Amino acid sequence: MQEINRVRLFNASSVALVVTALTFAIRANLLGVLANEFGLSPQEIGEISSAAFWGFTIAMFIGGPICDYIGMGRMFLIAFIGHFAGIILTIYSTNYWTLFSSTLLIGIGNGFVESASYAMVSSMYTNQKAKKINDWHIWFPAGIVIGGVLAYILTLAGASWRVQMIFMIVPTIVYGWMFLKQHFPKSERVTKGVSDRDMLRECFKPLFLFMIFCMLLTGATELGTNQWIAELLSTVGVPSILLLVFINGIMTIGRANAGFILKRVSTIGLLLFSSVFSLIGLIWLSYAEGYIAFAAAGVFAAGVCFFWPTMIGFVSENLPKTGPLGMSLMGGVGLLSTSLILPVFGIVYENQLADSGSGYSNIEVLRTAVAGSEQALQLARIKLEAGAGTLRFVSILPAILVIGFFFLYIKMKKKKAENVSAKRVTWAVNKVKI
Repeated sequence: MQEINRVRLFNASSVALVVTALTFAIRANLLGVLANEFGLSPQEIGEISSAAFWGFTIAMFIGGPICDYIGMGRMFLIAFIGHFAGIILTIYSTNYWTLFSSTLLIGIGNGFVESASYAMVSSMYTNQKAKKINDWHIWFPAGIVIGGVLAYILTLAGASWRVQMIFMIVPTIVYGWMFLKQHFPKSERVTKGVSDRDMLRECFKPLFLFMIFCMLLTGATELGTNQWIAELLSTVGVPSILLLVFINGIMTIGRANAGFILKRVSTIGLLLFSSVFSLIGLIWLSYAEGYIAFAAAGVFAAGVCFFWPTMIGFVSENLPKTGPLGMSLMGGVGLLSTSLILPVFGIVYENQLADSGSGYSNIEVLRTAVAGSEQALQLARIKLEAGAGTLRFVSILPAILVIGFFFLYIKMKKKKAENVSAKRVTWAVNKVKI
């Protein structure tokens, strides 16, 4: 039997997840720069950003079913090729379509990292699945912190956007080297002998379909907002990329302590808490200016922090027969929602800009204003109002989640009480018989 180096594989997948996070953070910092460089509208920038999530989604939906047939090693090889080729093509982009194509390739790389890692980690640590998936998922917000700080420093240093993209090549090569010549485990589905039919049947249960619907909203709330927040809050009076770093720093700390929290709060209770705080945080962010924005961002971060891993953990706990297919579907749907919401962000933001700048005859003139001029200040006010309006629009998503998770929380609490009562009755009957 070939020896499997679990530590090296886990660490390699963590570095690969950092690369995934870097693509989010650095691109989020470059949305405005790319718009100016290539003369793109907010809607077009939203479409380009969504390409990463379309690629991510496609790879997640494909990766789960084919994992057992091509093997985890080939899955990570596809991820490496997608990342490397996508970064290089981005650096040499000249227009909308080359940016779109390169972003799509990077998204495919991201998706194969995610789907392969879920299967690999759950197969290597069958008795610690929830904990190890949370441990692994720490590196997404941690990677965004790393990428955000790096992007901020490089921007201050006057580095071009192409130079910022080059910095992602190094960790990509590192994780490719770490996976080289390694032996990979068989998936949990294969080792447990669970049939495709059984997994598929479980994925049509009402509870799973409800969680799929909720994943559409949680994915859009977390990833959609994080991808646009640097641009939407670019005129609040503080460097908006640092707000992104701050949010993901809190998310990193929160996910690192998820095990401690889940010992005291149920998964559905944590999801209800997350939706409430996400709603409050988004609304507060839409009104915050200056350093108060960090407090609002902290509330939002506390909300979205646990969404993704807890959604997958909930399905794993309550619908275990969905197996790797269930995890891939949940992840894929979360990313699909982000693909759909990003262009919507762009359209809403563009409309908000038009509404906020309706008092000016030509808002395009303001875009070319000299920094510090009266026209530049007018543009900053317009962008501030437009970003606030967009965030209030997005707050509809966690508002729906608050309602959905509240009713599910009540239902599960009632079901738990009924199960406890049934056990007590059974115990009493057995005692009488004795």
